[in-house]
Amino acid sequence: MCALPKHHLTPEEYLAVEREAPTKSEYFRGEVFAMTGASFAHTSISFNLLVSLAPQLRRGSCTAHSSDLRVNVRATNFYAYPDIVVVCGQPQFEDRHRDTLLNPTAIFEILSRSTEGYDRGEKFAQYRLFDSLTDYILVSQYRPLVEHFTRQPDESWLLKSYSGMNAILLIPSIGCELTLSEVYDKIEWPEDEAKITGIRLVREESGDYEVEYEFEGGLYANRPDPPGLPR
Repeated sequence: MCALPKHHLTPEEYLAVEREAPTKSEYFRGEVFAMTGASFAHTSISFNLLVSLAPQLRRGSCTAHSSDLRVNVRATNFYAYPDIVVVCGQPQFEDRHRDTLLNPTAIFEILSRSTEGYDRGEKFAQYRLFDSLTDYILVSQYRPLVEHFTRQPDESWLLKSYSGMNAILLIPSIGCELTLSEVYDKIEWPEDEAKITGIRLVREESGDYEVEYEFEGGLYANRPDPPGLPR
């Protein structure tokens, strides 16, 4: 996701443009951020998640939706397209178009090299403002790893990690369980790569810090889940 040339829009202006645009963009604090294309692994994992969730949700009050459904945090006028969003009970929409959801129950984001920091940081901070949200699930596309955040009674969030193809993720709030072998069905993992020889923090112009990993044979910036680096 990347920022378009700065021209601050009102939420109404953003929605008017977005509904006519051929591509999707997210919106925050008056700025519009274009969404980039997804990898083969990303789209495959998204499909697998929907296929696994759909039969389990069919007889209940919850429904699962792809990244075409927009969500809005009214408190901050934050608009985003989660990779997968589950809503339970009566869905609430921003207006008569019924294309902007206000009350998600569970949100899945599939991590990519360009968006992982954002998904873990500012985006999660915005999603936590949903009173309805009970679960936030981060799915790696580089190895079989799912991180599940659940809202606690005191408004804190509890993290449980699931790794390996035999692991099973339980989501009681929506009555579903996901086996990682199903989530990662037909996903091919990259072959082992060179070992890490060094790590350093680099400060960007924005003031944020990014991680660079020095590998045998070259430098790879902002690379998540580098081989040989425990998390």
